[in-house]
Amino acid sequence: MRVFSITGLSGSGKTSTIEHIIKELNARGYTVGTVKEIHFEAFKMDTEGKNTWRHRQAGADTVTARSATETDVLYKGHMPIYDLLSHYNQDFVILEGVRDAVVPEIAVSAEDAEPKLSQLTFAVSGRFANTHTGTYQNLPIINGITDTKKLVDFILEKVPTLMYDVDVECCGACGTDCKTFLSKHLKGEANINDCILKKSKVKLTIDGKNIYMVPFVEAILKNTVTGVVKELKGFKKGKKITIEFVDDSK
Repeated sequence: MRVFSITGLSGSGKTSTIEHIIKELNARGYTVGTVKEIHFEAFKMDTEGKNTWRHRQAGADTVTARSATETDVLYKGHMPIYDLLSHYNQDFVILEGVRDAVVPEIAVSAEDAEPKLSQLTFAVSGRFANTHTGTYQNLPIINGITDTKKLVDFILEKVPTLMYDVDVECCGACGTDCKTFLSKHLKGEANINDCILKKSKVKLTIDGKNIYMVPFVEAILKNTVTGVVKELKGFKKGKKITIEFVDDSK
């Protein structure tokens, strides 16, 4: 799954740009999911007094409203972005206004405003691209409305599979933190496939989802399993070991 974010102030063209990107990705056969960050603190989809609201008031942590046309799952609180993304399985997920994930960003702004860049910005778009062309601070300006194909081509070129924001004290095998490493990849100064988490020789899945492990956790798991299995008849050094089980602990 590849994830990127569209960032910018209200009225800068974020949603319009996303709409065109979604349509173009769909046209090329990709599935797309989205996450919209709501900055209005009082916003909530649940309606006071309705049945789902009453379920929550009674103490339910997760409430689902299911109808013939849609299913809405309501969680308490502000869910961490990586927990939220674990529920997605699309080819691409586009984040609108989300800044707490280590993902490439497209900065959009109004015609007369300066784009707000970060170390993860790899392109500039939005209404700014209506009156500006070429580059902005060495980043390409691509109009997401009139030149959608070019923007999507660039997204396909630059956006890697989702990285995790691992504490540098837990990993740091690349010599830096995950955000800086991704920034170097976007600038062509590093190859995302050199990330040690993507070179793991131990694959751990929970309910079909791959779980990334930092090197020392991988080593603990590998050495523990190998230490037990090598005492069993049929063990052969250098051969693939597969263990599957269901956690039935309470």
